[in-house]
Amino acid sequence: MSWTYPERVLAHRGGGTLAPENTMAGLLEGMRRGFRAIEYDIMLARDGVAVVMHDPYLGRTVAGSGNVFDYDALELAAMDAGSWFGRAFDGEPVPLFVEYAGFCKAHGVWMNMEIKPAPGYNIETGGAVARIAAGMFADEIAAERWDVVPLLSSFSELALEAAREVAPEVPRALLMSELPPDWERRVRAVEAVAVHVNHRHLTAEQAQAVKEAGLALFCYTVNEPARAKELFGWGVDALCTDRIDLIGPG
Repeated sequence: MSWTYPERVLAHRGGGTLAPENTMAGLLEGMRRGFRAIEYDIMLARDGVAVVMHDPYLGRTVAGSGNVFDYDALELAAMDAGSWFGRAFDGEPVPLFVEYAGFCKAHGVWMNMEIKPAPGYNIETGGAVARIAAGMFADEIAAERWDVVPLLSSFSELALEAAREVAPEVPRALLMSELPPDWERRVRAVEAVAVHVNHRHLTAEQAQAVKEAGLALFCYTVNEPARAKELFGWGVDALCTDRIDLIGPG
């Protein structure tokens, strides 16, 4: 598969290093800099409602203690997800997935939705995210407008299997830090269309093997323009970056 999406460089978690991750403020910063494609993380709150967060616990980016699944979504939405980054972002809330994705769709921002289950919630999270994505883009899927339909990615093969069961029509990508010897078998098992890898562990030979297997190849998280150029030269289809000030959209 070749990369069928309009953008090749995605803003990592919205605003990269310029705004608090996985927040509306981050998304708006990326958009202000011209990005129309974003990667972000999704997990479930205690009540089964999906929120935009990376960590399964509080304390790093969201003030508080305990786990995400110790709280309902509206409780999380009332928490501060911005002050850790800077005083200008005091009170920036945890976004609800439906609202965040809806804003992206309304403003023409393509989405790589990373399913990031809290421990033990792989199947529930994969199914919930896929169901919402399929419903939100039902018309586009029916019209086969695959360039705007989100891509669901995850390190969790259980989550991707659940996503496939619920919404097989929404494309999937398997995330791996590095490619193990059985990478292709695992990708085929979840019927993924793309492989997402840490660029630090990727070789030119591996990139060629992924492309020869007919799969799209995505790298995270590339923060040096020279490295981005090298990866594209290897045949990498797309990447995400924290340095949206150094690597522009495109």
